Amino acid sequence: MTQVSLSSGSIIVADWHRCKDSKEYFSKILHKKRRKNFGLLESPVMPPHVAVDTVHYKIFLSGKSGVGKTALAARLAGLNIPNMHYETTGIETTVVYWPVKLRDNGRVLFFRLQLWDCGENALRRFDHLLPACKEQVDAVLFLFSFTDRTSFDDLSNQIAKWTGAPVGRVVKLVVGTKFDLFMHCDVAERDVRNFQETWSVPVLRVGGEVSDGLGDVASLLNCLAEHLWHQDCVSARRHSQQETGTVL
Repeated sequence: MTQVSLSSGSIIVADWHRCKDSKEYFSKILHKKRRKNFGLLESPVMPPHVAVDTVHYKIFLSGKSGVGKTALAARLAGLNIPNMHYETTGIETTVVYWPVKLRDNGRVLFFRLQLWDCGENALRRFDHLLPACKEQVDAVLFLFSFTDRTSFDDLSNQIAKWTGAPVGRVVKLVVGTKFDLFMHCDVAERDVRNFQETWSVPVLRVGGEVSDGLGDVASLLNCLAEHLWHQDCVSARRHSQQETGTVL
């Protein structure tokens, strides 16, 4: 099923984290100007007079070993990125909270994104891990490294694992890591454009350098939130139409 391509800012307010009216919300995911680390049972606490709904999503990170899945999860959560690469031995989960403002009605939502990261070798060795990752998943981020051509060539195999009826409707985004390592770049922009046209999947880019600000992750988290919310709206409309048809 072809995924609808959304233009940035069509559903949510782009760069809302830079606006004055967002400070009250983003302050709840920050501590001393750094991101708060939320456990599985923790959440941002808003004042009683501010009503904010939280929407929950499960996100799986897919990609070859060494492309930066664990590092991306840490970056999106504002955690320290490991200096040394190590193979994830099982399933690791990371919770990310991200506030967004809907463009059509000004409603503010907290997106709770639970990121699932599983090592490639572990997926091969244990048959039960991939079904566990696929269960009730809402989105998949397919990762490749701009410094590893084989990881880019493997994207079609990665996506094929997530195509078909058992998976259901899942948001699919591709993330190219190590984009700022120009001297070691092994994937041309022409190849990325051709891939986007062939697969109709957005390709996002992240570098290796990290700052403490929100700008590093805003574009990726906003794009993910936008596609997730759009998918929910489409599913809700379809469900409503089916109920109407049943009544008639």
